[in-house]
Amino acid sequence: MNPRVWQWQFWQQIVLSLVLGVIAGALINTFADGGATAEDWLDPFGDVYVSLLKVVVVPLVFAAIVVSVGRLRGVGSVARLTAKTLGWFVVTSAIATAIGLAVALLIEPGKGLGKLASESAETDPVTWTQVLHNLFPSNIVQAMADGNVLGVVTFAVLFGAALVAIGERGERLTGLIDDLYVVMQKAVWWVVRLTPIGSFFLIGSVVATYGPSSLEPLAKFTGAIYLAVAIMLLAGYPVLLRVFGRVSPLKFLRNSWPAIQFGFVSSSSLATLPIAQRVSTERNGVQREYASFAQPLGATIKFDGCGAIYPAVAAVFVAQYTGVHLGIADYALIALAAVIGQLGTGGTPGPALVALTLTLTTVGLPLQAVGYLIAIDKVIDMARTALNVTGQLTVPVLVARSEGLLDEDVFNGRPVELTSGQADVARTEAHEPEPERERTPEPV
Repeated sequence: MNPRVWQWQFWQQIVLSLVLGVIAGALINTFADGGATAEDWLDPFGDVYVSLLKVVVVPLVFAAIVVSVGRLRGVGSVARLTAKTLGWFVVTSAIATAIGLAVALLIEPGKGLGKLASESAETDPVTWTQVLHNLFPSNIVQAMADGNVLGVVTFAVLFGAALVAIGERGERLTGLIDDLYVVMQKAVWWVVRLTPIGSFFLIGSVVATYGPSSLEPLAKFTGAIYLAVAIMLLAGYPVLLRVFGRVSPLKFLRNSWPAIQFGFVSSSSLATLPIAQRVSTERNGVQREYASFAQPLGATIKFDGCGAIYPAVAAVFVAQYTGVHLGIADYALIALAAVIGQLGTGGTPGPALVALTLTLTTVGLPLQAVGYLIAIDKVIDMARTALNVTGQLTVPVLVARSEGLLDEDVFNGRPVELTSGQADVARTEAHEPEPERERTPEPV
């Protein structure tokens, strides 16, 4: 291996940063005041890195959706593609919720616990009025400033459809937005190159703040979350990909690993969106016009980890811990709230907490118990987000296969090096929807 770390392949640099971050975090947790030290010296740098990614995501999503709406008309029915995408969102979320309930009922994470220390959990119940306000903001500039990506998506779809409707008069503006899309992609990938540094501070902060002892009271709950995530990741999605996508699940995981890994480290689906979008097109072979629409939509309303598995397991935990008996109707309500309620998490901070609040409110479980789970939220959020990203990458492959929009040569070929810059150069020079792909081996 090359002794010059900066010349290692990107995934190798990330793995090294994770290992060093874990070691540094463990040392801080053992020999220093872990939480205070992490807050003063690790969190600021990790937060700056995630903020750099998030600040470019909103204009990237807007430009991607506007451009893709016009191009979708050239690859198939917009209504049919949208309906299939949303349909698979619901199906995969229902499967994830069922797995979460089954694991929770098997492990019984809320039984046999003493009195847990509760931390403050400031959150308001999500109402359908709030969902509608998120979907249709009254001020698009304010929605962008607030990070209401769901509202940005809705406005971008409307804006893109209007550009298509006015015909030739909208072509110049469409071209400008297409140029904005290319510029934002370049800016994003400058930030992404900082991932190894950001990963060190992010994972180091988690290990320094939450030592092994902090997981002991809620070890069964944490284990239930990770087990349910593993089942969905290694069994649920692979079965769907094999049966309906007719592709190799192992190759899908190989191709998608950079985005899954980044989602685990960053704990943010939106921050992972730039990587996920290029993984979808340049590794999984999903046609660019459709991926530019499906990936931002998925990063906004598709949360199998945060919005399906987590509230399902947590609701059972709260019921068992507080001694509330749940019947068949209650489990059905949990599933319904987890699947449909994901719309309410779009554009809100802390989507997992919002989804959990909605689920507990729907079933009538005490919201005070949410505070018990806050202490370990960051630990389980990494697994939840990794699953979110995997689901957001799975659905475009399933829909693309059914619509003939999947390039099998790309999917089955050697995965490209995402940070090589070759795809960016080809796209900029050709300025075409489908860039010329140059194969650069990158083992994962």
